[in-house]
Amino acid sequence: MASNQTLLKESTMETVKATVPVLRERGPEITEHFYKRMFEQHPELLHIFNQTNQASGRQPKALAGTVLAAAENIDQLETILPVVREIAHKHRSLQVKPEHYPIVGENLLAAMKEVLGKAATDDIMAAWEEAYNVIADVFISVEKGMYQEAAGQRGGWEGFRTFTVAQKVKESDVITSFYLKPLDEGALPSFYPGQYVTVKADIPGEEYLHLRQYSMSDAPGQDHFRVSVKREDGTDTLPGGMVSTYLHHQVEEGDVLELTAPAGDFWLQEGTRPVVLISGGIGLTPLMSIFHTLVSRGSRPVTFIQTARSRCLHAMHTRTSKTADACDHVSYHVCYDTWTEEDERDPYIQKEGRLDAEWLRSIVPNEEADYYFCGPVPFLRAVNQLLRDELNIPKERRHFEFFGPAAELKN
Repeated sequence: MASNQTLLKESTMETVKATVPVLRERGPEITEHFYKRMFEQHPELLHIFNQTNQASGRQPKALAGTVLAAAENIDQLETILPVVREIAHKHRSLQVKPEHYPIVGENLLAAMKEVLGKAATDDIMAAWEEAYNVIADVFISVEKGMYQEAAGQRGGWEGFRTFTVAQKVKESDVITSFYLKPLDEGALPSFYPGQYVTVKADIPGEEYLHLRQYSMSDAPGQDHFRVSVKREDGTDTLPGGMVSTYLHHQVEEGDVLELTAPAGDFWLQEGTRPVVLISGGIGLTPLMSIFHTLVSRGSRPVTFIQTARSRCLHAMHTRTSKTADACDHVSYHVCYDTWTEEDERDPYIQKEGRLDAEWLRSIVPNEEADYYFCGPVPFLRAVNQLLRDELNIPKERRHFEFFGPAAELKN
């Protein structure tokens, strides 16, 4: 990335950095206008973007944060390389190609001009055009390597591959697992436990295809991929999950779905430390993949802490408790917001309410453990703060994943 950065003139970097205050104030307004503008001119790109995240404002806010980070670090772009890689994984999984970048650039720059008006001078727009092209080249280069890696490994493929729904299993009132086997009966590639696949949904009555990313909830090395999907019902003000509803109610065993190859930069790191997994709701899915991998290896003690609102919304409890019963190196603990008399009789359901430092200290046997946590953004913020401020877990031993567009957690 540093070599690309040297292509930018000093005056260009100074001009881009000078726009930081206005981007901090009006960035979301610019990106909301950008998406509206681009979709009007290029409706064929609608399928790449999660429209629920668009409606909620999460996607424009995430893009505004990325644009702001690029401006703040334009003279040291290597500092945002982890963010570039995270986004590049998502782009590869969604089949974003080099030809899409000029479309994005044209509409992003036009949105800046239209929102900022006279404040967007010719010098500012020229500097941002130059900076965008350099940053786009970085993404294209990183993604090229990812495409090659996905297609080149044993069992890998380019684009989409057709899978059959071999089994459909209801895991809770809102979560269903889909066991997927390749229609061509060919080999499956390995993947890092914690990664996801993109599912293409051709929903009857919908004009455009929809793409959604779902974490794999089983260990690699099986004859199938398993994704476990939460049905998102929506509210009066926000639409529900169109694809999750389609998968739950219309896709049955024997049907086919198209998938891209596994992707994602959240996975189990090699090492010898004990591992603590903490999930909130549907956040258990990538952690189940990590859990089963650790169980099969048997070389690292693992503590799995699952939280949910209630038993009826909690997936895979029976399966996980049986694994814990059978494995000396596995410790399993459950926390519900509210519980019943029946829950109180279950030895694994141990806490009512929210996670707290006192309870965590009582069930985590080793202070030197690596922590992996996943769930909704408020849950992640709370767990991250608890681990950082009360348990003094350093940043390099805190690993997290969440669903939807990238959001920042304080270190």
